[in-house]
Amino acid sequence: SMPKGEIVTDTALAKVLDDKKTLYIPRVGLDFEKCDMDLIRVEDSNEQDEILHGTDAARRLFYHDWPRNKWGIPEPPLDVDHTAAQPGDIDLLVVPGLAFDDKGGRLGQGKGYYDRFISEMRVGGEK
Repeated sequence: SMPKGEIVTDTALAKVLDDKKTLYIPRVGLDFEKCDMDLIRVEDSNEQDEILHGTDAARRLFYHDWPRNKWGIPEPPLDVDHTAAQPGDIDLLVVPGLAFDDKGGRLGQGKGYYDRFISEMRVGGEK
């Protein structure tokens, strides 16, 4: 999740991992000038601590200790080998947006990271 203005995704991320699904997380910090993005596979591990928030136990997710990019968004550490998503790896992609139209058009934050990524990941010209 971004620090401000977007929904908190902790519960959804924890559910994906608990259900033993494959989870990929966006990484944009490699070259901000190119406005490129890839998705990095998250390996669930037993290292995830339990912390308490009020009376509810909540999982301390993998990204809480990750370095932050220039927008304050946590990204996978560069010193760890990560598996990047390839065309055909992703069944469901949740993307941020300010607005969406009935044809699937999206108004994002203006840099086009997700739009370029989706275009590059399409298999066989799928839409």
